[in-house]
Amino acid sequence: MKRRNFLTYSFLFLSGCTTVSTLNDKNSISKVEKLRFAVTDVSGLEDLQRDYGRFKDALEEVLQTDIEFYPVDNFTAAAPALLQNQVDLVLGGPSEYVILNSRAKAVPVIGLSRPGYRAAITVRGDSNIKSLSQFQGKTIAMRSQGSTAGHLGPTKIFLDAGLKPNSDYKTIMLGDRGMEALKKGEVDACGLSTFYYENFLLSEGVSEQKYPLIATGPFLPSDVFVVNSQFNRDFARLMKEQMIEHQQKLKQALISSSQFLFHKFNKSKLISVKDTDYDMIREVYRALGKEELIR
Repeated sequence: MKRRNFLTYSFLFLSGCTTVSTLNDKNSISKVEKLRFAVTDVSGLEDLQRDYGRFKDALEEVLQTDIEFYPVDNFTAAAPALLQNQVDLVLGGPSEYVILNSRAKAVPVIGLSRPGYRAAITVRGDSNIKSLSQFQGKTIAMRSQGSTAGHLGPTKIFLDAGLKPNSDYKTIMLGDRGMEALKKGEVDACGLSTFYYENFLLSEGVSEQKYPLIATGPFLPSDVFVVNSQFNRDFARLMKEQMIEHQQKLKQALISSSQFLFHKFNKSKLISVKDTDYDMIREVYRALGKEELIR
Protein backbone atom coordinates (compact mmCIF):
# COMPACT_ATOMS: atom_id res chain seq x y z
CA MET A 1 0.00 0.00 0.00
CA LYS A 2 2.78 2.35 0.97
CA ARG A 3 4.64 1.44 -2.20
CA ARG A 4 1.55 2.24 -4.29
CA ASN A 5 1.18 5.64 -2.58
CA PHE A 6 4.84 6.37 -3.07
CA LEU A 7 4.59 5.63 -6.79
CA THR A 8 1.46 7.75 -7.08
CA TYR A 9 3.04 10.72 -5.30
CA SER A 10 6.20 10.31 -7.35
CA PHE A 11 4.16 10.41 -10.57
CA LEU A 12 2.29 13.52 -9.43
CA PHE A 13 5.56 15.21 -8.47
CA LEU A 14 7.14 14.46 -11.83
CA SER A 15 4.01 15.63 -13.66
CA GLY A 16 4.12 18.85 -11.69
CA CYS A 17 7.75 19.38 -12.60
CA THR A 18 6.94 18.84 -16.28
CA THR A 19 4.13 21.39 -16.10
CA VAL A 20 6.36 23.98 -14.47
CA SER A 21 9.02 23.34 -17.09
CA THR A 22 6.49 23.83 -19.89
CA LEU A 23 5.16 27.01 -18.35
CA ASN A 24 8.68 28.36 -18.02
CA ASP A 25 9.63 27.58 -21.63
CA LYS A 26 8.69 31.08 -22.79
CA ASN A 27 10.72 32.64 -20.01
CA SER A 28 13.75 30.57 -20.99
CA ILE A 29 13.76 32.00 -24.52
CA SER A 30 16.39 34.67 -24.99
CA LYS A 31 14.60 37.99 -25.22
CA VAL A 32 15.14 40.15 -28.28
CA GLU A 33 15.62 43.66 -26.92
CA LYS A 34 14.76 45.47 -30.16
CA LEU A 35 13.15 44.56 -33.47
CA ARG A 36 13.97 46.59 -36.57
CA PHE A 37 10.84 46.50 -38.73
CA ALA A 38 10.36 47.30 -42.43
CA VAL A 39 7.41 47.19 -44.85
CA THR A 40 8.38 46.57 -48.46
CA ASP A 41 5.84 48.86 -50.13
CA VAL A 42 6.23 51.82 -47.77
CA SER A 43 9.27 54.06 -48.14
CA GLY A 44 10.19 56.83 -45.73
CA LEU A 45 9.98 56.98 -41.97
CA GLU A 46 7.11 59.45 -42.01
CA ASP A 47 4.94 57.18 -44.16
CA LEU A 48 5.79 54.16 -42.03
CA GLN A 49 4.80 56.02 -38.89
CA ARG A 50 1.57 57.24 -40.46
CA ASP A 51 0.45 53.88 -41.87
CA TYR A 52 1.95 51.40 -39.42
CA GLY A 53 2.59 53.40 -36.24
CA ARG A 54 -0.43 52.01 -34.40
CA PHE A 55 0.42 48.48 -35.48
CA LYS A 56 4.01 48.92 -34.28
CA ASP A 57 2.79 50.13 -30.87
CA ALA A 58 0.40 47.18 -30.55
CA LEU A 59 3.09 44.70 -31.59
CA GLU A 60 5.47 46.17 -28.99
CA GLU A 61 2.86 45.52 -26.30
CA VAL A 62 2.18 41.98 -27.50
CA LEU A 63 5.86 41.00 -27.77
CA GLN A 64 7.04 43.21 -24.88
CA THR A 65 9.90 44.26 -27.13
CA ASP A 66 10.93 47.65 -28.51
CA ILE A 67 10.32 48.01 -32.23
CA GLU A 68 12.11 50.49 -34.48
CA PHE A 69 11.04 51.32 -38.03
CA TYR A 70 13.62 50.66 -40.74
CA PRO A 71 12.60 52.43 -44.00
CA VAL A 72 13.51 50.78 -47.31
CA ASP A 73 13.20 52.41 -50.73
CA ASN A 74 11.60 49.32 -52.29
CA PHE A 75 11.34 45.56 -51.85
CA THR A 76 14.69 44.88 -53.51
CA ALA A 77 16.36 47.18 -50.95
CA ALA A 78 14.96 45.00 -48.17
CA ALA A 79 17.01 42.02 -49.39
CA PRO A 80 20.51 43.38 -48.66
CA ALA A 81 19.21 44.87 -45.40
CA LEU A 82 18.05 41.40 -44.30
CA LEU A 83 21.22 39.73 -45.54
CA GLN A 84 23.45 42.19 -43.68
CA ASN A 85 21.40 41.91 -40.47
CA GLN A 86 20.36 45.56 -40.64
CA VAL A 87 16.66 44.73 -40.33
CA ASP A 88 15.01 41.91 -38.39
CA LEU A 89 11.35 41.78 -39.41
CA VAL A 90 9.85 42.62 -42.81
CA LEU A 91 6.25 42.61 -44.00
CA GLY A 92 5.94 41.96 -47.73
CA GLY A 93 3.61 40.62 -50.37
CA PRO A 94 3.89 37.22 -52.08
CA SER A 95 6.04 38.57 -54.93
CA GLU A 96 8.41 40.26 -52.51
CA TYR A 97 8.64 37.14 -50.37
CA VAL A 98 10.01 34.84 -53.07
CA ILE A 99 12.70 37.39 -53.91
CA LEU A 100 13.61 38.01 -50.26
CA ASN A 101 13.74 34.28 -49.67
CA SER A 102 15.97 33.72 -52.70
CA ARG A 103 18.32 36.67 -52.26
CA ALA A 104 18.47 36.95 -48.49
CA LYS A 105 17.30 33.53 -47.20
CA ALA A 106 14.41 35.31 -45.46
CA VAL A 107 12.47 32.98 -43.18
CA PRO A 108 8.64 33.14 -43.17
CA VAL A 109 7.20 33.58 -39.67
CA ILE A 110 3.50 34.21 -40.12
CA GLY A 111 1.13 35.04 -42.96
CA LEU A 112 -1.39 37.85 -43.19
CA SER A 113 -4.22 36.40 -45.24
CA ARG A 114 -6.25 38.44 -47.68
CA PRO A 115 -9.52 36.59 -48.38
CA GLY A 116 -10.67 37.17 -51.93
CA TYR A 117 -7.17 38.27 -52.99
CA ARG A 118 -6.95 37.32 -56.67
CA ALA A 119 -6.28 38.81 -60.08
CA ALA A 120 -8.70 39.28 -62.95
CA ILE A 121 -8.84 40.33 -66.59
CA THR A 122 -11.45 42.87 -67.65
CA VAL A 123 -12.42 44.41 -71.00
CA ARG A 124 -14.85 47.06 -72.16
CA GLY A 125 -18.46 45.99 -72.48
CA ASP A 126 -18.51 47.02 -76.16
CA SER A 127 -15.43 44.92 -76.93
CA ASN A 128 -15.58 41.91 -79.22
CA ILE A 129 -13.36 40.00 -76.79
CA LYS A 130 -15.37 37.34 -75.01
CA SER A 131 -12.74 34.78 -73.98
CA LEU A 132 -9.02 34.40 -73.28
CA SER A 133 -8.53 32.60 -76.57
CA GLN A 134 -9.04 35.95 -78.35
CA PHE A 135 -6.10 37.70 -76.69
CA GLN A 136 -3.50 36.76 -79.27
CA GLY A 137 -1.80 40.02 -80.32
CA LYS A 138 -3.83 42.17 -77.93
CA THR A 139 -2.48 44.85 -75.55
CA ILE A 140 -3.11 44.47 -71.83
CA ALA A 141 -2.55 47.13 -69.19
CA MET A 142 -1.05 45.92 -65.93
CA ARG A 143 0.09 47.72 -62.80
CA SER A 144 3.88 47.40 -62.37
CA GLN A 145 6.69 44.88 -62.79
CA GLY A 146 6.50 42.25 -60.05
CA SER A 147 3.17 43.41 -58.61
CA THR A 148 1.49 40.29 -57.26
CA ALA A 149 -2.10 41.00 -58.30
CA GLY A 150 -1.28 43.67 -60.88
CA HIS A 151 1.25 41.70 -62.93
CA LEU A 152 2.06 38.16 -61.78
CA GLY A 153 -1.57 37.23 -61.07
CA PRO A 154 -2.87 38.32 -64.50
CA THR A 155 0.12 36.65 -66.16
CA LYS A 156 -0.79 33.42 -64.34
CA ILE A 157 -4.29 33.65 -65.84
CA PHE A 158 -2.84 33.87 -69.35
CA LEU A 159 -0.33 31.09 -68.67
CA ASP A 160 -3.10 28.76 -67.56
CA ALA A 161 -4.93 29.59 -70.80
CA GLY A 162 -1.84 28.65 -72.85
CA LEU A 163 -0.78 32.23 -73.68
CA LYS A 164 2.88 33.14 -73.30
CA PRO A 165 3.97 36.53 -71.96
CA ASN A 166 6.18 38.68 -74.19
CA SER A 167 5.07 36.88 -77.35
CA ASP A 168 1.34 36.07 -77.54
CA TYR A 169 0.20 39.43 -76.18
CA LYS A 170 1.69 42.80 -75.29
CA THR A 171 1.84 44.09 -71.72
CA ILE A 172 2.25 47.74 -70.77
CA MET A 173 2.70 48.87 -67.18
CA LEU A 174 0.48 51.84 -66.39
CA GLY A 175 0.37 51.88 -62.59
CA ASP A 176 -2.99 53.20 -61.40
CA ARG A 177 -3.97 54.28 -64.92
CA GLY A 178 -4.83 50.84 -66.26
CA MET A 179 -8.61 51.13 -66.03
CA GLU A 180 -8.55 54.71 -67.27
CA ALA A 181 -6.59 53.56 -70.34
CA LEU A 182 -9.15 50.79 -70.90
CA LYS A 183 -11.97 53.31 -70.54
CA LYS A 184 -10.39 55.50 -73.24
CA GLY A 185 -9.78 52.55 -75.55
CA GLU A 186 -5.99 52.83 -75.35
CA VAL A 187 -5.65 49.14 -74.42
CA ASP A 188 -7.70 46.02 -75.11
CA ALA A 189 -7.87 44.81 -71.53
CA CYS A 190 -6.67 45.43 -68.01
CA GLY A 191 -5.16 42.93 -65.58
CA LEU A 192 -5.69 43.92 -61.96
CA SER A 193 -6.75 42.73 -58.53
CA THR A 194 -10.45 42.15 -57.92
CA PHE A 195 -10.10 44.71 -55.11
CA TYR A 196 -9.10 47.48 -57.56
CA TYR A 197 -11.69 46.30 -60.07
CA GLU A 198 -14.54 46.57 -57.56
CA ASN A 199 -13.31 49.96 -56.37
CA PHE A 200 -13.22 51.25 -59.94
CA LEU A 201 -16.81 50.17 -60.58
CA LEU A 202 -17.90 51.91 -57.39
CA SER A 203 -16.02 55.12 -58.14
CA GLU A 204 -17.38 55.24 -61.70
CA GLY A 205 -20.88 54.26 -60.64
CA VAL A 206 -21.09 51.58 -63.33
CA SER A 207 -22.04 47.91 -63.41
CA GLU A 208 -20.00 44.85 -64.37
CA GLN A 209 -21.71 44.88 -67.77
CA LYS A 210 -19.76 48.06 -68.58
CA TYR A 211 -16.45 46.31 -67.81
CA PRO A 212 -17.08 42.55 -67.74
CA LEU A 213 -14.55 40.12 -66.31
CA ILE A 214 -13.19 37.72 -68.91
CA ALA A 215 -11.38 35.59 -66.32
CA THR A 216 -10.55 35.46 -62.62
CA GLY A 217 -7.37 33.81 -61.40
CA PRO A 218 -6.69 31.49 -58.45
CA PHE A 219 -6.50 32.87 -54.94
CA LEU A 220 -3.10 34.42 -54.36
CA PRO A 221 -0.84 33.58 -51.40
CA SER A 222 -0.89 35.61 -48.20
CA ASP A 223 1.26 38.59 -47.39
CA VAL A 224 3.94 37.44 -44.97
CA PHE A 225 6.12 38.58 -42.09
CA VAL A 226 9.68 37.32 -42.52
CA VAL A 227 12.82 37.51 -40.38
CA ASN A 228 16.44 37.49 -41.46
CA SER A 229 18.31 34.21 -41.51
CA GLN A 230 20.35 35.15 -38.42
CA PHE A 231 17.32 35.89 -36.27
CA ASN A 232 16.70 33.97 -33.01
CA ARG A 233 14.50 31.07 -34.18
CA ASP A 234 13.07 30.37 -30.73
CA PHE A 235 11.95 33.98 -30.43
CA ALA A 236 10.52 33.81 -33.96
CA ARG A 237 8.35 30.85 -32.90
CA LEU A 238 7.26 32.72 -29.78
CA MET A 239 6.52 35.80 -31.88
CA LYS A 240 4.26 33.73 -34.14
CA GLU A 241 2.39 32.27 -31.17
CA GLN A 242 1.89 35.66 -29.56
CA MET A 243 0.78 37.33 -32.78
CA ILE A 244 -1.82 34.64 -33.42
CA GLU A 245 -3.04 34.78 -29.82
CA HIS A 246 -3.42 38.58 -29.94
CA GLN A 247 -4.37 38.93 -33.58
CA GLN A 248 -7.58 40.87 -32.95
CA LYS A 249 -5.63 43.59 -31.16
CA LEU A 250 -2.99 43.66 -33.90
CA LYS A 251 -5.50 43.64 -36.75
CA GLN A 252 -7.51 46.49 -35.24
CA ALA A 253 -4.35 48.56 -34.93
CA LEU A 254 -3.38 47.72 -38.52
CA ILE A 255 -6.67 48.67 -40.18
CA SER A 256 -7.31 51.80 -38.11
CA SER A 257 -4.57 53.91 -39.70
CA SER A 258 -6.01 54.47 -43.17
CA GLN A 259 -8.94 53.67 -45.42
CA PHE A 260 -6.58 51.86 -47.78
CA LEU A 261 -5.29 49.49 -45.09
CA PHE A 262 -8.84 48.97 -43.84
CA HIS A 263 -10.00 47.76 -47.25
CA LYS A 264 -6.81 45.77 -47.77
CA PHE A 265 -6.76 43.92 -44.45
CA ASN A 266 -10.17 44.22 -42.78
CA LYS A 267 -10.97 40.55 -43.50
CA SER A 268 -7.44 39.32 -42.84
CA LYS A 269 -6.24 36.75 -40.34
CA LEU A 270 -2.77 35.89 -39.09
CA ILE A 271 -2.12 32.34 -40.25
CA SER A 272 0.64 29.75 -40.56
CA VAL A 273 2.37 29.70 -43.94
CA LYS A 274 5.05 27.59 -45.59
CA ASP A 275 7.51 28.31 -48.35
CA THR A 276 5.77 26.08 -50.91
CA ASP A 277 2.64 28.24 -50.66
CA TYR A 278 4.51 30.69 -52.91
CA ASP A 279 5.50 28.29 -55.70
CA MET A 280 2.76 29.81 -57.90
CA ILE A 281 4.67 33.10 -57.84
CA ARG A 282 7.93 31.36 -58.71
CA GLU A 283 6.24 29.68 -61.68
CA VAL A 284 5.25 33.04 -63.15
CA TYR A 285 8.69 34.59 -62.62
CA ARG A 286 10.20 31.66 -64.55
CA ALA A 287 7.68 32.06 -67.37
CA LEU A 288 8.63 35.75 -67.56
CA GLY A 289 12.30 34.81 -67.91
CA LYS A 290 13.20 36.28 -64.50
CA GLU A 291 14.85 33.22 -62.98
CA GLU A 292 17.74 35.36 -61.78
CA LEU A 293 15.40 37.03 -59.26
CA ILE A 294 14.42 33.75 -57.58
CA ARG A 295 17.44 31.55 -58.20
